[in-house]
Amino acid sequence: VVRCVQCALAFRRRKSLISTDVATLLTSVEETPEPIPTVIKGNIPSWINGSFLRNGPGKFEFGESRFNHWFDGMALMHRFHICDGQVTYSSRFLRSDSYVQNLEKNRIVVSEFGTLAMPDPCKNIFAQFFSRFQIPKATDNAGVNFVKYKGDFYVSTETNYMRKIDPQSLETKEKVDWTKYIAVNAATAHPHYDREGATYNLGNSYGRQGYFYNIIHVPRGEGGTDGADLNGAKILCSIPAASSRKPSYYHSFALSENYVIFIEQPIKLDLLKFMLYRVLGKGFHEVMSWEPQLETVFHVVDRRTGQTRYYTNAMFTLHQINAYEDNGYLIMDMCCGEDGSVIGNFTLENLKAAGEEMDKFYSSLCTILPWRYVLPLEVKEEEPNDQNLINLPNTTATAMKTTTGVFCTHENLYNHDLLEYGGLEFPQINYTHYNARPYRYFYACGFGHVFGDSLLKMDLEGKKLKVWRHPGLFPSEPVFVPAPDAKDEDDGVVMSVVVTPRERKSSFLLVLDAKTFTELGRAEVPVDIPFGTHGLFNEMG
Repeated sequence: VVRCVQCALAFRRRKSLISTDVATLLTSVEETPEPIPTVIKGNIPSWINGSFLRNGPGKFEFGESRFNHWFDGMALMHRFHICDGQVTYSSRFLRSDSYVQNLEKNRIVVSEFGTLAMPDPCKNIFAQFFSRFQIPKATDNAGVNFVKYKGDFYVSTETNYMRKIDPQSLETKEKVDWTKYIAVNAATAHPHYDREGATYNLGNSYGRQGYFYNIIHVPRGEGGTDGADLNGAKILCSIPAASSRKPSYYHSFALSENYVIFIEQPIKLDLLKFMLYRVLGKGFHEVMSWEPQLETVFHVVDRRTGQTRYYTNAMFTLHQINAYEDNGYLIMDMCCGEDGSVIGNFTLENLKAAGEEMDKFYSSLCTILPWRYVLPLEVKEEEPNDQNLINLPNTTATAMKTTTGVFCTHENLYNHDLLEYGGLEFPQINYTHYNARPYRYFYACGFGHVFGDSLLKMDLEGKKLKVWRHPGLFPSEPVFVPAPDAKDEDDGVVMSVVVTPRERKSSFLLVLDAKTFTELGRAEVPVDIPFGTHGLFNEMG
């Protein structure tokens, strides 16, 4: 019944999308390095004092060569500085080695996630041939997120490189290589922060002993140093891949007060193809495969003692909402789908389709929905098999002991009305006060289009939705900023950058009252802004 309802609602949504052209969301723009004023409509609360920092692709071609995948565009950093109810806007391209080299050659010379750089046409034919057998260096085009380590700001992607950033001027600073500090080949762009100021991340390593997923710990620091400082970083735990030849792709992980949770999902990277993908002329995304015959494994790592494994059906997740412990159980909420092939589908060719072709592409995407898993942290040997181990009230999630381990099924964290908005992604919570703790609210983008076209507030008490949606407007990931005198979890504002493809140079910073989810004000920007990925709010004293 649920699937029939999903199909009917999805069909209704798709019929309304055909006329919406989103190609302008993916058009290269110019940077705005000096802050410019914005036009304020409504009221921006005077207590907001800081900068909303955003990251994402902003340049999609060099000369005649064009990137193939949305993830490949050159990183463009954005800063909305808010003070006394006024807002200024600035942006800068990250001066990564990739950007500088592409610019100097006026063509793409550094390979990205979905784009393979072609051999230098100035080389002779033999040099061009043999260059295909060289494994490309990892890109430092850090266009996924703004992150913090020891109080300093960086931009990050999913390779071993980050770039330190001046959060005021957006000036590109030192290039940071994770491999100079710890034995990992890459790290995610979604670290977690605990209440003591330490940072956790997830990286990988591979060698003669196999392929490993590594939990990374970076101690707290005061920041403000001239250079990058990841000194003291260490690996807390190494988890061997189920298959060293075909490890899992991951984008993020979950953190509770005492546990780090890595989700080994059946999106597989074929390392043999990866070694040969330059020879085969394929992009990195083409060596990934969705293998739904495999189970998903939750690796739950106690930060002090060790790890435990739990299992569930094949599923796909990019972003987790929250995780916390409750009376001997680990509660884990995530945005999940049933088809992990979606990552490779976000090519610029697909995203720039129009009319029926866009409708067809959208129809092919799986709906991402919020799921809850409940994992029993202590399973006694005498527990009988095939009986539900979950005794918490108000959840339909199950966990059953089997001959091979503990098998979990999820609870849907939504009612049918969410399906009218196409599911959701880019979840955010009141992270400062409620990450790794019991919580009630989360915020996300609704996906009635291939890009988010609504903002949602989910109340987990009753799974009730509040919605901000206007036709033709495409909001970014919502970020919650708590009010200074907050008493309730949702006392504060939600910020989002809204892109307007139907009208150029009219995008704006939207500020919603988080409690009522109604608009307080907006700051209109007189320059074009492309659709971005992630960001954060940098509060200032």
